[in-house]
Amino acid sequence: MQAGQQIDAGRWFVTLRTARVGTVPPTGVPPSRPVQLVMVDMEVVNRSATPNNVLHRVVTLSAPAQKLPMPTAYLDRDKYLAGYFNPNMPERLTMAWEWPAGVPVPDKVTITVTGQIYKLRDNVYGASGWFERDPVATVDLPVEKAP
Repeated sequence: MQAGQQIDAGRWFVTLRTARVGTVPPTGVPPSRPVQLVMVDMEVVNRSATPNNVLHRVVTLSAPAQKLPMPTAYLDRDKYLAGYFNPNMPERLTMAWEWPAGVPVPDKVTITVTGQIYKLRDNVYGASGWFERDPVATVDLPVEKAP
């Protein structure tokens, strides 16, 4: 898929826009210790009936040999940490991953979007819920470098 195309991930609609590297998160407040962040701008819509905050399990960034820590999501409308995403309310946000020190950020990153499917009854407990399924899309985004 290409940047700007809406991806149907079951529980979510995801539209990936751009990627960039920087040292200051979207809040504008520099961190207490120097970090390098890979930030991805996107739009999402929670299609489930309840608010949730599991987007980090749906949108993942290709990583170097080291595993990346869980990303932080920031709402673009107020540049603050995103909590729960309300149902059927489109949101523009930035997800920021802390990149390992000493590892150069590549010229492009690959974002994988994993689908989630709703089951009225799961196979183990007979309970309803949203469950992971296979990746539904990958998008390569060029990384804008800070001057």
